[in-house]
Amino acid sequence: MTIKKSSIKGKLKIFFIALVAFALGMIIQFTFFSLPSEQEHAMQSTMEKETETTLWTCSMHPQIKLPKPGKCPICFMDLIPLEDTTNDGSQSAQISISEYSKKLIELETTEVVKRFIDAKIRLVGKVDYDETKVAYISAWVSGRLDRLYVNYTGIAVSKGDHMAKIYSPDLLSAQEELIQALKTAEKLQNSDSEIIKNTAQTTINAAREKLELLGLNNQQIQDIEQRKQTNEHITINSPISGVVIHQNVKEGMYVQTGTNIYTVADLSSVWVKLDAYESDLQWVRYGGKVEFTTEVYPGKIFTGIISFVDPIINPDTRTANVRVIVPNESLRLKPGMFVRAVVHSKIADGGQIMNKELAGKWISPMHPEIIKDEPGICDVCGMPLVSAESLGYVDSEEQKAPLIIPVSAALLTGKRAVVYVEVPDQEKPTYEGREIVLGPKAGNYYIVEHGLYEGERVVTKGVFKLDAELQIQAKPSMMSGTGQLLKMEHKDSAQMFSEKTNDSEPFDIDQVFRSQLTNVITSYFSLQQALAGDNPQQAKTYATMMRDNLEQIDMTLLQGYTHMIWMGHRDKLNSFLNGLLSAESIEEQRKYFAVLSNQLTLTIVRFPPLQGKIYKVFCPMAFDNKGASWLQNTPQITNPYFGAIMLRCGNIDEERTFPASAETEPNE
Repeated sequence: MTIKKSSIKGKLKIFFIALVAFALGMIIQFTFFSLPSEQEHAMQSTMEKETETTLWTCSMHPQIKLPKPGKCPICFMDLIPLEDTTNDGSQSAQISISEYSKKLIELETTEVVKRFIDAKIRLVGKVDYDETKVAYISAWVSGRLDRLYVNYTGIAVSKGDHMAKIYSPDLLSAQEELIQALKTAEKLQNSDSEIIKNTAQTTINAAREKLELLGLNNQQIQDIEQRKQTNEHITINSPISGVVIHQNVKEGMYVQTGTNIYTVADLSSVWVKLDAYESDLQWVRYGGKVEFTTEVYPGKIFTGIISFVDPIINPDTRTANVRVIVPNESLRLKPGMFVRAVVHSKIADGGQIMNKELAGKWISPMHPEIIKDEPGICDVCGMPLVSAESLGYVDSEEQKAPLIIPVSAALLTGKRAVVYVEVPDQEKPTYEGREIVLGPKAGNYYIVEHGLYEGERVVTKGVFKLDAELQIQAKPSMMSGTGQLLKMEHKDSAQMFSEKTNDSEPFDIDQVFRSQLTNVITSYFSLQQALAGDNPQQAKTYATMMRDNLEQIDMTLLQGYTHMIWMGHRDKLNSFLNGLLSAESIEEQRKYFAVLSNQLTLTIVRFPPLQGKIYKVFCPMAFDNKGASWLQNTPQITNPYFGAIMLRCGNIDEERTFPASAETEPNE
């Protein structure tokens, strides 16, 4: 019994030990194997990421992107996995950043607006003599200068003041001839022969003219005739009032005919000669007003009028000379003074300069101070006056504001201009790169010719940082090749007329609007016929009618994007019509008609008129074989660029039928 009990106890002991061992094993397994550690989580996450990552890059050289891990070929550092930072996996020109990043790079945007720009062109130069008011006093006869009444430079003289006394044997001989002619005429006074009397009088007149050619005035000649005695000396008088700026002789010197004795300058008006850089010349126009200050009178602002812009650039300074005529009655301005000048130019759409004071005026082409309300003749030079419009000035009330952006918004890469446009209605700040076409620079702004719309916002601060981020991500940026950034294509009229693209799809517009637009096109056809008939007056009449019909179009019939596109078309049509109306010859009218025709071709593609056929005709010989197109409503060609000379020159390139609905039919 004792042995049996011991055996049972041993078995229980073994079972208990086995049970404890099993329990410990389960605890250990649960603790160490069931729950992975944080390190295992990180390793697993990294492995998953490595599995998803397709590119490896270098932290020092982000342009290196390889499909497998390894060493950087530049610095030999270990490559790291490149996270996919694009929103959609595509290489678009868009980039999204967080609000924190936006503040960190100090990114700011500015709205694209239409606004008249007051361009301030700052120039430097100096005061100089008015060359039109400088007189040279020279010896009309050879002789000896026995006395100089004016014997130093800088002295002020008046017109008629005696300047020098000269002894001349030639002058004595000429005086003697006059006296002898007078005595002979007295002796022949009682002669019955009219021929003899006339001969004597002719001799007297010839002697007088000879003395006039030798420099004597009428009063001096009359004194000789009355006294009937010769003068050994002749006095030289000043022809103008002014200041003696040069004296080239001394008393007792012998001079020859033509020797320059004095130079006298009238300082009642002076010239200010300024240097203008090439980029500023487009805002500097003949007849424009200039304000300037001097070191001598720092608080005094002087004003003048631009009388000349040099047509040649100085190859050393890369500037052109700008001449300003300034009244100087008080004689404050002295030749040689340095000046700082400002030219104010208010810029309208198309780079035109607005000037309310000159609008509708007529200006002398040589003397800009001569301004009249009506055509006429210059009071100074007798030349016909020219219109202010022909000099590039327009009335401010008739012009449209240009589309502008700040200078800091544009990244210039030589031939291209890149801006970053804010994409609206995005969860995160998003920007896209876009190539645009810039017009001229005016002060701190660029005029935008193409590529942006009014109301869009462009990045003006932090733009380089934004572009650098795109470069790091290997996305299209300012350093990318042409065509990789978003670019608004600008097709010509021929392509737009014949092709059917997204940019040339017609708008679904109101029938009333189409009817009003048809009136514009009808007046265009009349204008085309007037030019074909070589009638510039009729052309102006129909151009005025076309402009009036254009203004009568009710723009409220268009909404949103369609309205914005129409505004651009209307402004360009108006601009070309104004140019045609200001043209002074039929040749100039035809040049404006060519660009008007191109623009109207683009317009009717987007804004189709009412039902009818329109033919696009091309003449390859127009404008010195450059070629030009126009529109007409009949298949019989009537060439507006040559008129009667080659009335039928040209061929029909395209024919388009506009249906009653807004959708176009296929070209025939």
